[in-house]
Amino acid sequence: MFAIKKPLLAALGALALSGCQYDVLFPHGWVGEQQRDLLIISTLLMLIVIVPVLIMAVWFPLKYRADREDISDYDPDFEHSNKLEAVVWGVPILIIIALGWYTWVYTHRLDPYAALPTEVSEQEPLRVQAVSLDWKWLFIYPDYGVASVNELAIPAGRPVEFSLTSSTVMNTLSIPALGGMVYSMAGMETKLNLIAGQQGTYAGRSAHYSGPGFAGMIFDTLAMSNAEFDTWVAERRDSGDALTRASYLELEKPTMNAPVQYYGRVEDGLFGRIVELCVEDGKVCMGHMMMQDKMGGGGLAGIPDAAAYSHDRARTIDGFGNLVELPPLEGHGAHGAGHDGHDGHDAEHGSDHEALNTTETRNYVLALDSNALCSPLGAQTEAQTNGI
Repeated sequence: MFAIKKPLLAALGALALSGCQYDVLFPHGWVGEQQRDLLIISTLLMLIVIVPVLIMAVWFPLKYRADREDISDYDPDFEHSNKLEAVVWGVPILIIIALGWYTWVYTHRLDPYAALPTEVSEQEPLRVQAVSLDWKWLFIYPDYGVASVNELAIPAGRPVEFSLTSSTVMNTLSIPALGGMVYSMAGMETKLNLIAGQQGTYAGRSAHYSGPGFAGMIFDTLAMSNAEFDTWVAERRDSGDALTRASYLELEKPTMNAPVQYYGRVEDGLFGRIVELCVEDGKVCMGHMMMQDKMGGGGLAGIPDAAAYSHDRARTIDGFGNLVELPPLEGHGAHGAGHDGHDGHDAEHGSDHEALNTTETRNYVLALDSNALCSPLGAQTEAQTNGI
């Protein structure tokens, strides 16, 4: 019975693997082809060492086994061989030099921030602003004023320049058939340049685990002719929906297995606000926040404005992807001067404020939102807490 099960399991395994797509080895774009070439070159160079080692691992024990009859080659006084030393040290050094050279060449050639060479395509690059959300992809076409969710349309043979960011956690944009992947991170903008060599539909996804809805964070990349792409854009413009700051905030709420969705109009400057984490009204943009940090931060006087600096707090989720509603941040202004009806109270208890324990004050600052308070006090507390 067991003898029958083994071939059956092997057949089932082969059947399961028959659906695999080897896009990395059979890409459909110039970037993917270059990366495949580097992978093959590196593998062949390393096999120069691996194959002889595997052969010697079998041949040496057989040839020099203890019960062999011919021991005329046994040399108990052997201690050094220049030829052997040259091979043992020379071959690995040459392999490392070759690997380093090819890696350097291909790393600069495939710099994700660099535009593709003109010999690949002389067409103007298509700009796409990609935003990783929980758990879907938003693609904005700034030159056309349209956007799509979980569907990427590009003209075949035309370079595509991606600008990537994230609404919450780190993700990666991966289209294996076209090339490598680059991370998208909240508060940052990264770049990626790709091109589809021929028309077709290529699978895309996030390649970095980002929560319970990660498995459904997939999309189709539709590579089409320039005329078909113009038609696709025209159809999106007729969809009627507008991607504004308000509709974006609704879209970024966590959803799983989100359907394809289109927007016919996109609010100007929306992607910049997404990168700066200030789509909501009343939020301080990252650029302004860093400027304040450079100037010394808000200190204790900035505590009442902590909510304006908080981003992740409103996007906290549980293990099932549901939003967790946390208590709103409250300012500490009721204890300061200048609040109506409190002037006398402040004067009477001024000494109490001056006697506040420094540790208690720091704990209060961190309790509000440790990520929102960018001040010398917060930095000092973090250094003391984490030992850095």
